[in-house]
Amino acid sequence: MIKRFPPAVWATTFATLIAFMGIGVVDPILSQIGKAMGANSFQVEWLFTSYIAVMALSMLISGVLGTIFGGRRVLLIGLGLVVIFATASGLSPNLVVLATVRAGWGLGNAFFTSTALSIIVGASSASMSEAITLYEAALGLGIASGPLLGGFLGSFWWRYPFFGTATLMAIAFILTFTLVRDPENKEPPRGPQDIFIAMRHPAVLTNALIGLAYSFAFFTILAYSPFTLKNISSMSLGFTYFAWGILVGISSVFVVNWLRPLLGTIRLLVLNLVGLVAVFAVAGFVHGSSLLLVIVISGFFCGIANALFTTLAMEVSPYSRSISSGAYNFVRWAGAALAPVISGFIGDKFGAQVPFFVSGAILLIGMLALVIRSSTMETALAATGHAHGE
Repeated sequence: MIKRFPPAVWATTFATLIAFMGIGVVDPILSQIGKAMGANSFQVEWLFTSYIAVMALSMLISGVLGTIFGGRRVLLIGLGLVVIFATASGLSPNLVVLATVRAGWGLGNAFFTSTALSIIVGASSASMSEAITLYEAALGLGIASGPLLGGFLGSFWWRYPFFGTATLMAIAFILTFTLVRDPENKEPPRGPQDIFIAMRHPAVLTNALIGLAYSFAFFTILAYSPFTLKNISSMSLGFTYFAWGILVGISSVFVVNWLRPLLGTIRLLVLNLVGLVAVFAVAGFVHGSSLLLVIVISGFFCGIANALFTTLAMEVSPYSRSISSGAYNFVRWAGAALAPVISGFIGDKFGAQVPFFVSGAILLIGMLALVIRSSTMETALAATGHAHGE
């Protein structure tokens, strides 16, 4: 399997790891930032929402730009922007400036993530499922490593995690510039309207909307839950979310590939969402060390969901890789953008545990929608030759 991935794929995979590391690097230092800048949880959550909202909107054009100018150029632009804005984040004098430059960071990450999967799939000689597995492994390791890096560097000063991420992204930029070339089977140029055309496809839209509900829940765990863990050091939080991320990686790479052929994609996703709804229900009742354990356990279900939603985005769609990825990511990142500020507001107004119940309810609606639309999804998989998890 390793021989099927040329150096360009490994360089892009490493950059993917660092990119997703940057998402969670602020997790353990959110409380420190709030104290340093005199902000409550709702205000601090704008660091996530500004980042993810710009990322979601940018998905409308980032994948399209890859088909016009080439994936390599868009990758390099994205990595360069992250280096610049991650550095600016570490230098920010107040929360408004920090939220603004985090938005610029989101723009860079959109340019990168929308193109990375397409390059990994297009440049490898492995199957699509194997290429997606590699992408999900990088995603899981990145999500796991980000909080650990943030916790370690944040234990010295809350600004250091931003500088550390900028340094790692600079290394990824050099590797990408040196090793990555555009795949030979280039996609024809596309326009932003193609993404909206793709979203008219019943299965593409269904997967994206349910992915939105899931992403809301996912970022309640990643972006909001640190505020419920009072009097815990940044290093301890880093280890908690590292363990969570490790489970995300293990389940997205190994567990999915084991269970998917046995149960089928749709049935496995439904059962997994049932388990995740139960986890959120429990999270609403527990506190302290028990909540830490529940957060870590949620990583198992999040990893399976990450892999299945990404796979479905490519497999139910009759459109090109960049358009399929762009349509899915635009909708699902919208849910991710809403989660931090809404959860922060609800937590401040109604109690710190209430956002877990809200996220569980939204996830339950998504799961029921998947059950209702399962025949549509199965038909789309059969039409593209991916029925029954093949």
